[in-house]
Amino acid sequence: MTTFHGTTILTVRKNGRVALGGDGQVSVGDTVMKGRATKVRTLKGGKILAGFAGSVADALTLYEKFEEKLERHPGNMPRAAVELAKDWRSDRILRRLEALLVVANLEHSFLLSGSGELIEPDDGILAVGSGGNYALAAARALLPDSALDAKQTVERSLGIAAEICVFTNNHLTVLELGGA
Repeated sequence: MTTFHGTTILTVRKNGRVALGGDGQVSVGDTVMKGRATKVRTLKGGKILAGFAGSVADALTLYEKFEEKLERHPGNMPRAAVELAKDWRSDRILRRLEALLVVANLEHSFLLSGSGELIEPDDGILAVGSGGNYALAAARALLPDSALDAKQTVERSLGIAAEICVFTNNHLTVLELGGA
């Protein structure tokens, strides 16, 4: 699977909540072009969280395609994710998109890629991008014995990734579903 440089996206599921966050750095090569980009958003009236690593234009196309699949399969995010992954893998134009998509609702989290991956993590933690492995390791270390909730775990883990990865900054956007 391709690793994209210039972003970090992390989702964490804990105690009936799911949080998804991303940093704000946009890099072209080894140059920081922007520091306050938003790479995460809500879909379906705030019922689904989505984030991307990779090309912005390609990610926007994927958001649109995923929303189309959600319209065709209302209330069934796993089916919509499978259908998008199938189209992405088999469509000659979609296959050229250079992005990874992470989507989450209260029940499921998925990573989708153009090479055919559709991954739902066993532990409720999923990360992509250049700082993804750092954020993933931090979240796995923090989650089990921590009093931190899902959103706090995402914030702390992305902060740790920002201290290590030069393609990740500490301007974070974190969205959350669940709870009161």
